[in-house]
Amino acid sequence: MFTIGDFARHGRVSIRMLRHYDATGLLHPAHVDPASGYRYYTAAQLARLNRIIALKDLGFTLQQVQDIVDEKVGAEELRGMLRLRRAELETAMAAAGARLVQVEARLRAIESEGHMPTNDVVIKSVPPTRVAELTASAASFEPEDIGPVIGPLYDELFRCLEAAGITPTGPGVAYYEDAPEGGGRISVHAAVEVSAPLQDGAFRVLDLPSLDQAATIVHRGSMDTVLPSAQTLAHWIDAHGYRSTGYPREINLECPEDRDDWVTELQAPVTRA
Repeated sequence: MFTIGDFARHGRVSIRMLRHYDATGLLHPAHVDPASGYRYYTAAQLARLNRIIALKDLGFTLQQVQDIVDEKVGAEELRGMLRLRRAELETAMAAAGARLVQVEARLRAIESEGHMPTNDVVIKSVPPTRVAELTASAASFEPEDIGPVIGPLYDELFRCLEAAGITPTGPGVAYYEDAPEGGGRISVHAAVEVSAPLQDGAFRVLDLPSLDQAATIVHRGSMDTVLPSAQTLAHWIDAHGYRSTGYPREINLECPEDRDDWVTELQAPVTRA
């Protein structure tokens, strides 16, 4: 047998944790000396300890852990619990990854403050464009709110166009407006250039208005990393006596499978300040 200290070392847990597991009934010592009160464990108990730690690290409550290791949970129920926990962890990992991308984009924007190149900004007019589009609402203009909305919109739009026998004739055009319900919500428009009659139905075909003046810049890379390019454009607009009159349009010039190779033109409508 092992003393509680030896067992803790072999199990890579703390003595305090073993005492807690004893108190809650998760893992009792194999023997308690009636005179001294010292706890003793056997090597065979490491198997139960390992299961307790693994299930706890998966996020199960101590009561759930006890039910599982005491075999009060059937095999099918356990598989369901594990699948659910796996899905929760995958969702958390994806969200953490997305937050990390945005932190890196903010960091690049901060690092480039004071020496942002603005020579690539061009003022031009944009003609009216016929597009097919789907629209949905996002909680805000923050990337973590826009991304989960616009991606599925484009997937559904291309499915609708294929079913209608319509082939896009130009690039995708994403544009944004303040949502009618207010509260900072954004109307997200996922559109693509088409040559088709105007219509309302499963999707809309409409003529996107022209822009008399647009300050434009080309962003290379995933739209998750667009912040430095967008802020370069904002610095140029402010420094050259213009003011913005709406959200920038995003023209998807090149969209290969690798999002890091995307090429997107930002078109910010402007007027003289």
